[in-house]
Amino acid sequence: MLTEANAKLEKLVKRLFEMSVQDRGNPYQTFEWPPSLPEGMWMSPELLTVHGTDVELAPDACARLSRWESIHFYSLNVHGIRELLAEVVSRIHQPGYSLASPFFHHFIGEENEHMWYFAEFCLRYGGKLYPNVAMKSPGTFQGEVADLLVFVKIQAFEEIVDYFNTTMANDQGLHPFIREINRLHHRDESRHIAFGRQIVLSLFEQIKQTATEATLAAIDDYLRRYLIISIQSLYNPQVYRDAELPGNPFELRRRLLNHEGRRTAHDQILKRPVKFLLENEIIRGPVVVS
Repeated sequence: MLTEANAKLEKLVKRLFEMSVQDRGNPYQTFEWPPSLPEGMWMSPELLTVHGTDVELAPDACARLSRWESIHFYSLNVHGIRELLAEVVSRIHQPGYSLASPFFHHFIGEENEHMWYFAEFCLRYGGKLYPNVAMKSPGTFQGEVADLLVFVKIQAFEEIVDYFNTTMANDQGLHPFIREINRLHHRDESRHIAFGRQIVLSLFEQIKQTATEATLAAIDDYLRRYLIISIQSLYNPQVYRDAELPGNPFELRRRLLNHEGRRTAHDQILKRPVKFLLENEIIRGPVVVS
C-alpha cells in the first residue's frame, strides 16, 4: 500500500517524465559559444561575496572578481553534479526506488549535460576548474537515513544553485550568453527541485516511523552543518588571488565570511531549502553561517 508521500511521488514522477520528454533540448548542438566574453561583469553584483560589505572595489577590480567568482560558481556546479550523479546512478532500479527510477533516467541525462556545459564554460573562458571541496556523509549513517541525507543534499544543492541561476538569468547587465546558460539550467532544475522535494518527503516519512530521537537529532545536526559548509564554499581565497584583490586572500575570506553585511545574503541564498526543511521538521532550528 502506498503512503501519502509515495502516492504523491508516483504522480509527480509521471508528470515530470512527460515534461522532460517534451522539453528535451540538445545543448551540444544548440549552444553558440562566443569566442570570448567581454571584460565586464560575468556575475550579478549582488551575488559577489563582497556585496553588502565595506570592501570597496574599483570597477575593473569588481569585473575581475565577477569573472573568477563565476568560474568558481560553475566549478562548484561541476563537482556537485558529478557527486550527485554517482549517488543517483548507484540507486537506479534498486529496491525501494521503483517509483523514482523512471525519472532518474532523465535526471541523469540532464545533469550530465549540465556538468558538460558548466565545465566547458570554465575551460573556455577561465582556462581551468577550481578544485573540489566536499562534505562526505559519515559512515555512521546507514540504510534509509543515508539515502535521506543524500537526497536532501541534492535538493539543497540544486535550490542554492537555482537562486544564482534565476538572478543571473534575469540580469540585463550580463552578457546574453551568460543569461542564457543560467536560464537553461534553471529550466531543468525547476523539475529536479520538485522531484527532489517529494523524494525527500517520502524518505523522511518512512524514517520517522521508527527513528529514535538520537537519530533525528543527528540528521538535523548533519544537514545544518552541510548548509553552512555550502555557504562557506562560496568564499574561495584562490578566487581573490586570481582577481588580484589587495591583501592576504585568506584573511579577506575570513573577513567577508564573518561580515555582518553578508548575513542577509546568506539568508537569501538558503531561504528556500531552509524553509522546506524546517516546515517538514527535517531540521529543527536556524542555520547560522560563521
